[in-house]
Order: sequence, then structure tokens, then C-alpha cells
Amino acid sequence: MSTVEERFLILAPTGRDASLTAALLVKAGLECAIMKSLHELCETLQRDGAAALLIAEEVFAAQSTSQLAEQLAAQSAWSDLPIVIFTSTRGEPTSAQLLGTLGNVTFLDRPLRPVTMLSAAHAALRARRRQYAAREELKVQQRAVRERDQFLAMLGHELRNPLSAITMALNLDREGGGNKYREIMRRQTSHLGRLVDDLLDVSRVTSGKIQLRKERVDLAALVQRCFVSVGPALTQHQTRLQLGERSLLVEGDPVRLEQVVVNLLNNAIKYTPAGGRISVSLDAEHDEVVLRVRDNGVGISGEMIDRVFDLFAQAESTLDRAKGGMGIGLTLVRTLVQMHQGQVEVASAGLDQGTLFTVRLPRSGQSITSTTQENTAKIVTRRHDLVLVEDNDDSRELLSLLLREYGHRVRTAADGLCGVDVALAAQPDVMLVDIGLPGLDGYGVARRVREAYGSVPYLVALTGYGQPEDRARALASGFDEHLTKPVDIKALEKLLAGVSPARRVKATTTA
Repeated sequence: MSTVEERFLILAPTGRDASLTAALLVKAGLECAIMKSLHELCETLQRDGAAALLIAEEVFAAQSTSQLAEQLAAQSAWSDLPIVIFTSTRGEPTSAQLLGTLGNVTFLDRPLRPVTMLSAAHAALRARRRQYAAREELKVQQRAVRERDQFLAMLGHELRNPLSAITMALNLDREGGGNKYREIMRRQTSHLGRLVDDLLDVSRVTSGKIQLRKERVDLAALVQRCFVSVGPALTQHQTRLQLGERSLLVEGDPVRLEQVVVNLLNNAIKYTPAGGRISVSLDAEHDEVVLRVRDNGVGISGEMIDRVFDLFAQAESTLDRAKGGMGIGLTLVRTLVQMHQGQVEVASAGLDQGTLFTVRLPRSGQSITSTTQENTAKIVTRRHDLVLVEDNDDSRELLSLLLREYGHRVRTAADGLCGVDVALAAQPDVMLVDIGLPGLDGYGVARRVREAYGSVPYLVALTGYGQPEDRARALASGFDEHLTKPVDIKALEKLLAGVSPARRVKATTTA
């Protein structure tokens, strides 16, 4: 707050009250100013504010209080300006009248003892400082509300774009068009999934609720994969990928490291006009692996450079939002890099001067184990007897059709109790169970099936609840696996391929 806001305004035009009070306050280290009239006091208060007003009672007998009363009535919600009035017994306006007109008034009878004057002044200043603190808190709350509203508007924009493309592609697909429009729908639904994942990830990452699944990762190979995955978006740019060594190992979570690289690439694409240059380099420097993503795009202004990693921060906030995005990608980058004991930095010479992001991660000197290559093994297809329990009619129908196309035998149920009955009658190899079911939720389904069959069938939770505590609760209820929606059918088929047929034999024997 400014010095003038902690200043006492003194109005006592007769005698020595004003000068004596001012001298006492200055000696005590308090700011003050003597006013010559009520009009000057009101103008100063309106322009600069004040900690409190110190006024002799005779002022109100000689002048109208309407201007001051109007100004006090117009105070902001946080403000209740303290007023100290020096009273006497010479027939001036009564205390009750001033209390009703001015509000937060304290009366001090003259002659005043210095300690009385100072205690009243300090009490008024403490009260005013609390009000100033409330003002700052209110500003923070109002800023948070504005940012929330801006974010919700931005989120609506980001979600409507792919939904609009999907709707148009569906309408055109009915008239013929085949793979072209289906590819658009696939791409846009994938984009929607990434938006939802980013929203969930930033919540988990910034609150410390995410756990890294570390392994030795060849960062050179990972960067190459990321470069290929965003390839279609790079076609309008001059691009270069430079790898200092063929194999650069780090200890990290490959999924999260891929998020880091893809977000940096997407950021460069977003802010680099068509025809611009984007280069990616990866090198070993001492005991670190250093990733640099450089572009010659719009650059970053000096006032923005310190905020690029802040949540929801973007270089521009115009209504058209031509650049897109939700302003959370770089927040994820910074937090994920820090979780890997690394550092990320940004540099830009200013607007239209391009941007350089540099990521430094500790290097691992160990070689990649053979288990890394096992993950790329071809999926061995196995056919299973499945029970799908899903209350959403469209999701249930579509997923059952896809599973049948993969050769599985599928029975379905639309609620939890029905799902238990179907499972008890069919003795399936695998059950795919939604969590938010009517009647009996997915956790209850799992418990009842486990009570009947023990460790079989293989139970998979398919749900929109994707927090770590949701997974833990699912496993504690008896599920073998927890998958979040939208379901990646290839990932699901890979999971089903790993379910041993022996489980069905065991289930039949137990029954």
C-alpha cells in the first residue's frame, strides 16, 4: 500500500489542536497531514485515501457534513474508514447524530492525554491495515474468478472446435466419403482425448498426486518417435532434427517424457507461422542430456518471459484465440521435468525473435535391458468369453461390436445387478465393468463376482474416474486392471491378449 494510504488527515481549524496532534503523531512515527477545510479533506481522501480522519467536533457545527457522508457511503465493500472526533461540552452536534451520519466513529473528550490520542491512532491504523489486507484478498479472489471465467470460456472454445469438426464429418460421411471423413473423426476424437488428459494431468501433477514409473529410456529414440508423431503438423514448417548420439539414456517415465517433448514441439508449431523454422537437437553435455527446441516464430515479450510456465498463461489472449490451446502444456513440461530432477529454461530476444526451450535431464550410463524390446513384441490374439457391463447404451453397443470384430464372444448388461447375474450364469473369462453403474456400482459388482468365483474371471474396470486413488480403490475392490475412458481398443486388445486361457478352466472348475 502507498504511504498516503497510511496517513492521518487532521482537521481542527481553531486553536492548537491540529498542530499539537500532528506533532504527537510525527514523534510516534506516524504519517499525518493537516487539512484547512472539510472540502480539502474530502478531496484529499477521494484522491489519496487515508488511514483515518482526526476531526474536531466544532467542524461539524460550522459546516455541512453531507459531502463527507456521501463519500463515506460510497466506500468499497472492504472499507470502513475510522474517524476520531475530538469532543467538548460547548454545545456542538451530539454524538448520536454524528454516529448515525458518519458510521465508524470514535469520540475522545478534550483535553486529551497524549497516551489516549496515540492509543486511538494506533487502534485506527491497525483496523485500517486489516481492511487493506481484506482489499488485497478481495483482489486475489476477483482475479481468480476472472481467470476461472476466462479458462471456462477458453475450454468451451477448445472443446467445440473438434466437436464441430466431428459433427460435420459425420454429416458428410452419411453422404459418402468413406475413409477421408472417418480419419477426420479419428483425429478430432484423439484431440479431445488429449485435452481431457491434459486437464487431468495438470491437476494431478501440480498437486503432487502423480507417480513416475521410471525405467531406462533412450531419449534419442523417444525424441525421434515424438518428431514423427507430430509430423503432419510440421509439414508447413522447415524442420530439422539433430541427434548428437544414437543412444542417450536417462532414468525416467517414458510416457511423461514423451509429454514433455510433444508439448514443446506443439508449442513451437503453434507460435511459428507457416514457412518458419523449427529445429530440435539432443546432445550429451557432461553428465546431462540436453534437449533444445528452437523456433523463429512470434517470440516472447520481456514481461511475458517469466510467466510462460504459469498455469493458463498464454502469449496472447485475444477473443479469436487463433493459436488455440489451454495454456497448460508448458506448466506440465516444467513440473514433469522437475520431477525427473531436471531443469527447463526459456529464452527469447523479444517479439518476432523466436524462442528457445532447453531441457536438461540427468544422464544414465547404463545400457538398455532386453525388457525394453519385449514391449514391442507382436500381440498374440486370444479369444475370450466376455461380459461387458456398461450403462451407456451407445458405448455398450459400440464396444461390444469392436470386441466381436476381434473374435471375442460378448454378453452385455446395462446395470450392476444384471451384470452380476450374467456373470454368474455365463462364467466368463473376462469382465469389463464400468464403475458408475445404476443400482450396484462397479466396485460392488467386482466384490460379488469375487465372492462367487475367487480370483476369476479377469476383471477390468473401464471408467472415466482416472485419479490414482480411483485406481487403488478399483484394485482393492477386486479388479485386476483399471483403464480410463475413452478406451484405446488396441491397448485393450493387448491387455486381453495377456489374459491366460487357464483362467477360464479355473473358473469352470471352481463353479
